Amino acid sequence: MMQNEGPKRFDRVVSILIQLQSKRIIKAQELAERFEVSLRTIYRDIKTLEASGVPIYSEAGIGYSLMDGYRMPPVMFTQEEAASFVAAEKLVQKFTDKVMQRDFASAMYKLKALLRTNDKDLVSNIESQVVMQPMQKKFNENVPNALSTLFESIARKTQVHFWYEAINALKPTERIIEPVGVFHQDNFWYIIAYCHLRKDYRQFRTDRIQRISQTDKRFTQKHQSLDYYLQSKEQRPTRKVKIEVHHTVAKYLKWERSYYGFIEEELIDDKVTMTFEVQDLENGFARWFMMFGDHAKILEPESLKARIQELLELNVKNLKE
Repeated sequence: MMQNEGPKRFDRVVSILIQLQSKRIIKAQELAERFEVSLRTIYRDIKTLEASGVPIYSEAGIGYSLMDGYRMPPVMFTQEEAASFVAAEKLVQKFTDKVMQRDFASAMYKLKALLRTNDKDLVSNIESQVVMQPMQKKFNENVPNALSTLFESIARKTQVHFWYEAINALKPTERIIEPVGVFHQDNFWYIIAYCHLRKDYRQFRTDRIQRISQTDKRFTQKHQSLDYYLQSKEQRPTRKVKIEVHHTVAKYLKWERSYYGFIEEELIDDKVTMTFEVQDLENGFARWFMMFGDHAKILEPESLKARIQELLELNVKNLKE
């Protein structure tokens, strides 16, 4: 065991130094969890770095940080780390807006410049063989900076001004928001933010943003973490829904059903009975059901049947006008 401890410890100490460079302050507990070692081991590794001349500042109860001005020479990436750049770049190209794609591409050029010649060839060989197929648009093409503007707002704690087109609105409404955080779900980016128009926290979808700009106004509210609001969202009142879907169609609903509160399913003959706990029955779930309703049956509640009937009558009326 002692023979392996030397190389392992050396790698860990170097990794701790990289971690210290990546954050302004880092706690010993965070390092212990990251490297799966005891706090005592972390304290010993920190002393090793200090003994080797690395200027580390520590404060009880806060954590460790490097003295201002200290920089470590460029590090070498492993082949596995270099290959992971390709996956990251492809994902950014598919899941973020144009401005963030541009900024990430610029950062990637700088990262690739640090690679050894062999690793540059490895990355080049992989890049041409990894393709991300296009999917439903997650951003308004006329607003290429939506996600990057929101990231900047969260980092600087400054308000954002935008025009937002809600699904049931006749025209976009002007909003001033204080973004708490962004999250990706069911192929879309969403924002949780305090809305000054509604005087409450609201959720917005990035592809419905019509115009957006950063302001110099500071946040007026002290916000909780994003997890807090996501958990609060999940705790809203729900209605139990049961539907029966033909098995040939049910398999295509697996990617979307979780968004509508899917709980469980049961296969009986050629039908799949699905159970949901639904928060937005009349608009969200009802309109989603209409997309495949010709291959499905509503088992409960009766109010959902009535809502579907109402929407169908509106459709027929609009077709006749």
